[in-house]
Amino acid sequence: MNRRRFLRSAAALPVARAIGGTLAVFGSAQVALAAAPAGTRYNRVLVLVELKGGNDGLNTLVPYTDPVYYSLRPKIAIKRDDVVQLSDRVGLHPSLAPLLPLWRASELALLQGVGYPDPNLSHFRSIEIWDTASKSAEYLQDGWLTRAFAARPAPSGFAADGVIIGSGDLGPLAGGGTRAIALANTEQFLRRAKLAQPTPIVGNPALAHVLKVESDIVRAAAHLDARYKFRTEFPSGNFGSAIHTAAQVLANPSGVAVVRVTLTGFDTHSNQGGTQTRLLKEVAGGLVALKDALVELDKWNDAVVLTYAEFGRRPKENISGGTDHGTANVQFALGGRVAGAMYGAPPDLSRLSGDGNPPYALDFRGVYAAILDVWWGVDSRAVLGGRFAAVPFLKS
Repeated sequence: MNRRRFLRSAAALPVARAIGGTLAVFGSAQVALAAAPAGTRYNRVLVLVELKGGNDGLNTLVPYTDPVYYSLRPKIAIKRDDVVQLSDRVGLHPSLAPLLPLWRASELALLQGVGYPDPNLSHFRSIEIWDTASKSAEYLQDGWLTRAFAARPAPSGFAADGVIIGSGDLGPLAGGGTRAIALANTEQFLRRAKLAQPTPIVGNPALAHVLKVESDIVRAAAHLDARYKFRTEFPSGNFGSAIHTAAQVLANPSGVAVVRVTLTGFDTHSNQGGTQTRLLKEVAGGLVALKDALVELDKWNDAVVLTYAEFGRRPKENISGGTDHGTANVQFALGGRVAGAMYGAPPDLSRLSGDGNPPYALDFRGVYAAILDVWWGVDSRAVLGGRFAAVPFLKS
């Protein structure tokens, strides 16, 4: 099939273009290409790290002095002597020991008990709630970042509003009114974007729209540059490669507002100990490398790295040496402008609900409000559909 026949057949498809494993989505680009409103601070980048499957927060930030914790988890609890102690009550999983210097430098914030009312325990629905910042029983089409950029567009000179790495799911950038790229690596995207050479078509609005998507891809490719050679050493493996790709994106002088990286495998219904140990080791190595790369780029003070997952795990271990779907969870925030401390409250294991889960302490939309109001200078009320108190983990 030649290119013209392909474009004609694709005219009825959604506004997206696949380029050899890369998906570029440009919806309502005329909105996103407007000049950034005065007062916004999109020179500050947000890096989201999704721990897909539902990381177990209780074995991530361990309440090592709580006897209830050990009674609920006789097999999979982290031994007290193995915990990387941060206070006289809690400490990190031993795989996260590389993050200790960040904690001591007050560049790591620990957000405890992050969740929302009436939690949903389905992977698909709960991550949809997180991505759209909806209420539990509310269904929204656009991601919370898509709504943010629709309300206060990012600068037209940016390569894109956001770049998604390691997943074809656009998550918080889904919907119309945003310029988003999902890619495996920048060099592959640049090579294959050269194949997108739009030809004007008159008299077919749908086909013209597809061709405009091609034009936007070419424009994004022109702004991306994968030639920066880092002195920073990146871990081996898929996640290390994804972090390297994220750093390459962030090295571009044209800029992006958001990068999201995904690490999968956290749905630990069985044999959790070994699996989580390996995954958290990848997380720690990747986050430290990302920090070093941002310091090398002189962007550490203008970046905040935020981990998240669709939910946590149930406090009581199951008979398979794992944990089932839970609710409130722990998030990490890292950066040169992060006010390093603990926020929220550790889970009260003596007050579990009927399904065996603790109450949440921080609404996740309060975390988003901090990004919008404090980090970017975007009014969170219009984006989140109401006022949520910003969790104060960022310095203005």
